[in-house]
Amino acid sequence: MAWQSLRMAALAPDGGRPRLRLVPDPPVAPARPLLGAVEVVPGQVRAALVDTSGKLLRRTAAGFDPAAPEPAGVDAAVRQAALECFDGRELTGVGVAAAGLVDPERGTFIEVNDVPSLRGYPVAEVLRRALGVPVYIEHRARLQVLGDRWFGVGRGLRSFASVSTGEVLGVGVFFGGELLAPHGGRSGAHMTVLAGGEPCTCGARGCWKTVATTRWLRRRAQAGGLGTGMTLEALVRRGDGGRPVVEEYADNLALGLVNIQQLFAPGLFVLHGEAVEGGEGFRARVEERLRRDSGWSTAAPPRVVLGEAGRPDDVALLGGAGLVLTHR
Repeated sequence: MAWQSLRMAALAPDGGRPRLRLVPDPPVAPARPLLGAVEVVPGQVRAALVDTSGKLLRRTAAGFDPAAPEPAGVDAAVRQAALECFDGRELTGVGVAAAGLVDPERGTFIEVNDVPSLRGYPVAEVLRRALGVPVYIEHRARLQVLGDRWFGVGRGLRSFASVSTGEVLGVGVFFGGELLAPHGGRSGAHMTVLAGGEPCTCGARGCWKTVATTRWLRRRAQAGGLGTGMTLEALVRRGDGGRPVVEEYADNLALGLVNIQQLFAPGLFVLHGEAVEGGEGFRARVEERLRRDSGWSTAAPPRVVLGEAGRPDDVALLGGAGLVLTHR
């Protein structure tokens, strides 16, 4: 069966990074190649063995202390998760989904505000030496939208956005058949949504991250006398008791999506992670606020959908596999 891939085109006119474009591929051979995917987020490294249909054949995980000043713990976790998952398998390559600002050309982290030991960490080189295969790295939010485009609800679409929610917040945008991945670009978590708002881990104030992550949700639930360590799912189950916090959280999430819609008009936002636990009521509230505040004037209003049930946390890993395919 014919399939499509995202491949590197010629250098952009400004001499910057090459663009990723959809091009037809020849039929997949009966013996599908195996793809490696690694996800690095604060405190955890996950790895998955993936085939070209998007099936996850094996998964492993390893933890590390995100507050540690030295990278030894990160290094051990990266090697452990990768070797346990890929040892003895012949891989086409490995794609790394990284939370934080990265340098794809050098294969390194630039900075992760919540993980000081990741600053400058050469994850691609570490994995190349351990596995002996090509390794590519990109921001997690960008690979999340790539995972949706290859294997999820974004299949066949030319423009949409994929949203990571929970402890890690970010948006990846697929626009006009291209993955938007500018030099130095971030995921949107640190866009200012509240002038003079709370301090953020990045040193600024009023970032989207300060009002639309699990950290905010737990604090607001505790301040409202709803208990400690609350999750979105638990607050939804509280019914009317948890509704004010749930609705405020949905409104805060919509704040950032309104900005993305104003700038790029992707038209469709796919929510992953914690938002999936909120269910249909939470999704509808986010969509309502997005439509109300984005001032859409086209025939079709922007839509919000939940990621595929059963694997809300796998889309970035699938994007890592897709990143390998873009370089084939």
